[in-house]
Amino acid sequence: MFRAFWGMEFNPFEKGISEKNSFHSDDFKQATARLEHLKKAKGIGLFTGPSGTGKTFTLRCFASALNPNLYKVAYIPLSTVTVMEFYRSLAFALDLEPQSKKVDLFRSIQDRITSLAKDKRIIPTIIIDESQYLKTEVLNDLKLLLNFDMDSKNYAILILTGQPTLNSILSKQVHEALRQRIVINYNFQGVSKSEMDNYINSRLSLCGCHEPIFNQNALESLYSCCNGSTRKLNSIIEKCLMIGASQNTRTIDTEIVMAAQNETELIA
Repeated sequence: MFRAFWGMEFNPFEKGISEKNSFHSDDFKQATARLEHLKKAKGIGLFTGPSGTGKTFTLRCFASALNPNLYKVAYIPLSTVTVMEFYRSLAFALDLEPQSKKVDLFRSIQDRITSLAKDKRIIPTIIIDESQYLKTEVLNDLKLLLNFDMDSKNYAILILTGQPTLNSILSKQVHEALRQRIVINYNFQGVSKSEMDNYINSRLSLCGCHEPIFNQNALESLYSCCNGSTRKLNSIIEKCLMIGASQNTRTIDTEIVMAAQNETELIA
């Protein structure tokens, strides 16, 4: 195992690192600040960015920090669904028994949201991941679902997250009414060069590895390869550590980074 070779207590670049040990990038801080505002204002928040830039992780940290006595989180990861399938998945997430007709589902979901907010003082927080795949019919219904007391109240938080194409979709005239209801909007930029260096050092230190592993040229190559994606960066680094251990070398150079990069690419 490469962990023993590098003197690591665990693999700090794998999935599942605890939120308390998370690296707070500028994207993370900017998005979290907007989410804190959304907690107070309620309504719709939009978060977009390329794959692997930390959108879902940021939302997971946000959701895990919410007081369950004050917020009811409904996370919907499957967005390639019909209108009825969307209504049913939302009903399940809100602890409702799905009805057979759309009008009944609509009413029961609105009643549930209103009851939670007004009677129990609990704010429903609905998070829809990969929202760029939502059908136009679903997007059209979202603004209707959040229309309470003749559009005079915000009883819930709706967070739409997805790739940059979601911005293009919502910019279409057909979605003007939904777009006007967006309270906050943030686009993830991805990890910068200085952040990447700090990220790698913090991850290595976290697992008990305090010696520098990557030389400067290797760091430059890593930044070029990952293109701002922390997910891709983690994948390449893992392979670098494996290759370095197999070659019995204590320094990762550009050649090893390129070899790791090649292993992450699919060959047609």
